[in-house]
Amino acid sequence: MRDVAATAGVSLKTVSRVVNRERGVAPDTSVRVTDAIERLGFHRNDLARSLRPGQKTSTVGLVIGDVGNPFFSGIARAVEQVARDEGYMVIAGSTHEDAQHEKELVATLCMRRVDGILLVPAGRDHRYLLAELAAGTAVVFIDRPPGGIEADAVVVDNVSGARRAVEHLLASGHRRIGLLGDSTSVFTAAQRTLGYRAALAGAGIAVDERLLRIGPHDAADAHAAARELLALPDPPTAVFAVNNRMSLGALRALRDPGRRVALVGFDDFELADMLATPITVIAHDPAAMGGAAAELLFRRLAGDTGPPRQVVLPTRLVTRGSGEIPP
Repeated sequence: MRDVAATAGVSLKTVSRVVNRERGVAPDTSVRVTDAIERLGFHRNDLARSLRPGQKTSTVGLVIGDVGNPFFSGIARAVEQVARDEGYMVIAGSTHEDAQHEKELVATLCMRRVDGILLVPAGRDHRYLLAELAAGTAVVFIDRPPGGIEADAVVVDNVSGARRAVEHLLASGHRRIGLLGDSTSVFTAAQRTLGYRAALAGAGIAVDERLLRIGPHDAADAHAAARELLALPDPPTAVFAVNNRMSLGALRALRDPGRRVALVGFDDFELADMLATPITVIAHDPAAMGGAAAELLFRRLAGDTGPPRQVVLPTRLVTRGSGEIPP
């Protein structure tokens, strides 16, 4: 409210009158205050008004991509376990990879006065959180680092993991390796695409842009993109899928028993080891990521004021047969 008052050139009491729709405010003054409220993104917070200064709500917010994705649900389960051990409740929401929806979810959580926020970001500009960080709200980013601000983050080693996946295909003799990737506006997809390019460059192989399908978001999109790759006059002999949804789409396109196309996916997924040809993957532990992020958040809530940290978790290659098919 102080920022609104300063921007509009009025007193705090005048801002309060406008917010509470009280009489006695001149129309032009009301317009100035309303404009300032809209520009600054101020929201009336009845819950905050009912709390004493410094009083905790014993809640934390969790913003993830899609609760239907096993990767994100693994993160959520780990966060809930740590929060329960700390005597906290988790309020969760999904962005569906929409940056605007991310902002709306975070704003709603802040209005509910959560003590901290765990965020898998959809967007890349997080300066909208500066006021909350300055006010003391603890924020930890998961899977993707923040953009435009300094904050704690827990991520995996995306570039080296993707590079190892492609190097594994190269070691099996493949030279035409396709890529199925989410939009490069998604940090993890961009980093894994870099790893793909680095592996080919390290082998002295020029990237054939016709073998890249950037932009599929879900398994259905990935299936269509994989079919496009296979329909090329000179199709790839192997495919690298940058996440579990891309792997599922690729599997549907490759199920023709007459096709011998190698596949390595980033992210393990349920039953990947039970298929007729078990899927070779770059694996990491979503639960470890969620747990590490939650523990870092609660250290902040307990008074840790050290500089922002970035925790990078390792990946590992799990060979099962699908990535070892010769060209």
